[in-house]
Amino acid sequence: MVTFLPARPGRLADVPSFDRGIGGAESNVACALAAIGHTARWISRVGTDGFGDHLLEAIAAHGVDVTHVQRDPKRPTGIYFRTAGERATGAESGEDGQDLAEVVYYRAGSAASAMTPALLDEQALWDARVVHVTGITAALSDGCLDVLKTITERRPGRPLVSFDLNYRVGLWQDRAEQAPGILLGLARGCDLVFVGEDEAAAAWDVHGPAAVRAALPEPGVLVVKQGGEGATVYERQPDGTDTMTFAPALKVEVAAPVGAGDAFAAGFLSATLRGLPVFDRIRHGHLMAAASLTVPGDLGTPPARELTDHLVALDAAAWETLRLGPGWTDDGAVNVRVEVPS
Repeated sequence: MVTFLPARPGRLADVPSFDRGIGGAESNVACALAAIGHTARWISRVGTDGFGDHLLEAIAAHGVDVTHVQRDPKRPTGIYFRTAGERATGAESGEDGQDLAEVVYYRAGSAASAMTPALLDEQALWDARVVHVTGITAALSDGCLDVLKTITERRPGRPLVSFDLNYRVGLWQDRAEQAPGILLGLARGCDLVFVGEDEAAAAWDVHGPAAVRAALPEPGVLVVKQGGEGATVYERQPDGTDTMTFAPALKVEVAAPVGAGDAFAAGFLSATLRGLPVFDRIRHGHLMAAASLTVPGDLGTPPARELTDHLVALDAAAWETLRLGPGWTDDGAVNVRVEVPS
């Protein structure tokens, strides 16, 4: 999608102008992975309009292969408008009653919503070490849901299939009652699943990492994201038992929370591709999320691998004292600070 970000804080009704950006969970992950040195391909559909041109040019500029993106001359490219606090799980108000976010989607009838399994290029799809999809795509249309069902069907020889729940209430309004079961079924067919603790509560009335694992015993790796607290990962061992690993999050000066989940997934997937231990994978996810959290748009500039590996290797005390602010991924990392307790 093309994303429109408000030029100033406030209600959408009061914002006079917007800055154009690129958005979309899967493309965000592809851009982040390409930016840190992996080969990434984005498969989707956009219109033949100017917004479609912009998406292809911008995503390709991040180093992503877009040659398998289809152009639709009859349907437009999807767009959406948002304020800075998007977390559209249904919990849209804070304790003081103030709105946390406004999100307005214009995706009905979009080029992407016309995807069907018949349009998939299986060679382009399966010629990968990881295929990453999200629940957002499943919400767009029956055809898109069929695409997700095809990708998450367990079959011999498929690559690792990664799924981010990305439960967005506004996209499921026409199928609100069916959404929890649909998303649970898709997640159960995947090898690696990312679920926000708040999403699990909103979608399935399931609370806490252990309960999420009980609801999703099938994936070999289950990542339960716990916001500012950290993330817990369950990994099935050859003997059928689980190991549980928790890694705390970082202290970050947040510019906007949008895109942080996609960045976390990219960091975790990158470390998975590198064969790193689970604890290090979580820390890589936290650092990539911090790169997104400290910029107003969906995509932050990832830290250099040398810096990331250095920070991942910190001991628990040093990790706890890190404070990351805007610009921390720039050359010199001027906003990576270590605060020594008095």
